[in-house]
Amino acid sequence: MGKRLMSQRRGKGSPTFKARQKGQKSAYCKPEKEVIKGEVVDFSKEIGRNGLLVEVMTPTGEYHVVAAEGMFIGQEIQLGANAEIGIGNVLPLSSIPEGCPIFNIELKPGDGGKLARATGSYALLSTRSIKTAMIKLPSGKIKKMQVDCRATIGNAACGGRTDKPFVKAGAKFHFMKAKSRHWPITRGVAMNAVSHPFGGEQHHAGKSKSVSRHAPPGRKVGAIASKRTGRKKRK
Repeated sequence: MGKRLMSQRRGKGSPTFKARQKGQKSAYCKPEKEVIKGEVVDFSKEIGRNGLLVEVMTPTGEYHVVAAEGMFIGQEIQLGANAEIGIGNVLPLSSIPEGCPIFNIELKPGDGGKLARATGSYALLSTRSIKTAMIKLPSGKIKKMQVDCRATIGNAACGGRTDKPFVKAGAKFHFMKAKSRHWPITRGVAMNAVSHPFGGEQHHAGKSKSVSRHAPPGRKVGAIASKRTGRKKRK
């Protein structure tokens, strides 16, 4: 008799596969017409997040946001279109000079920051027009944005985090557990036929790995809704 596959259990949504703690919501404060000045009062580390959050106290209240490399407690932070170009200051893309490194970029004006938030990452403001700005993301992709979207000057803190090796399996296990991920995961082709759709025979899938986007849990393994498979032809 077989058993439920991991994808079936995960699809059910049991507490085994859910994050047990909710972290702080990191976002910019609401945009104001005038320049808002705040002070860095504390840094915080939360479970499931690799980078640091910084707590900024402003006259309108406090907010938590991804920390920039070089920030320190007691530093003055400015937010607004007329703010100075300095590490940790938040400005709309319309006020940032071209070629400036930025991170924690808003996708839509006022959403609090969505892009380039990973540790050590930053994007570059390539060009700008009256209504749009072209951003070169850490992946190398060029994205068109509205100039009203805000971003932080500098790069996200804790860069070089991945340079340190885990050394032992226990460290990797607890790292993955904090993110509510199961680790290690056995390859499907190494399993028996009753345990996985790719299991059995001579340790290869034996069938196409492409699977429908609407496949049920348990069958939804491999290349999900793949547009193409196989090697690319040389031009």
